[in-house]
Amino acid sequence: MSATTPTVPIRVLIADDQRVVREGLAMLVALLEGIEVVAIAEDGRRALEQAQAHRPDVVMMDLHMPDVDGVEATRRIGNELPDVRVLVLTTFVDDADLFPALHAGARGYLTKDATAEEIRVAIHAVAGGQTHLAPDIQQRLITAVLDPATTPGTHDAGPPDALTPREAEVLTLIAAGLSNNEIARDLVVSEATVKTHVNHILTKTGARDRAQAVRFAYQHGLAKPRDDEHL
Repeated sequence: MSATTPTVPIRVLIADDQRVVREGLAMLVALLEGIEVVAIAEDGRRALEQAQAHRPDVVMMDLHMPDVDGVEATRRIGNELPDVRVLVLTTFVDDADLFPALHAGARGYLTKDATAEEIRVAIHAVAGGQTHLAPDIQQRLITAVLDPATTPGTHDAGPPDALTPREAEVLTLIAAGLSNNEIARDLVVSEATVKTHVNHILTKTGARDRAQAVRFAYQHGLAKPRDDEHL
């Protein structure tokens, strides 16, 4: 999906416990169009402190860090700084990390073999309020839908029939990575109507934000991945 470069750079904080990784990422991200790196952090505790100090638009968060790990740091940032969005960038895709990270409020999830362009697209998407999942992460979620017994926390999700047909349709589009404006165009309704549907979806599914709603969508078979787009 394409993203329009903002006139004001997207401010990014990078958190990773490996010095060579965080400094390398900082150099790479600083070269990306429309993005600037405002701080780096070596663990989750410092990530929260730096986020409080700099109020970045996006935190690129590793998950396995000492002291406070990335999942807990994501949760704390979401609770204390709701305007700061977290994009997970981790080495391996594991259900034990993926679902807790999404439940904690992560808006995006990439692995460290992502290209510079994939990172740029993900940062722009997450900063714009969208959810961005790498294709292999998407596949993990699809697998979880096909075998929900293996998915941590699946039993906690509410029944899918709590949603109206229109709300289910809107949730499908959210899971496909569309913004409220794009959903409004697809459904030929006003953006205000879409926002109302989104609020109802969050309430009925018990989701705190769009990332958790996406998790619900995949767990209940409401997501319909598009082959021509990144989620």
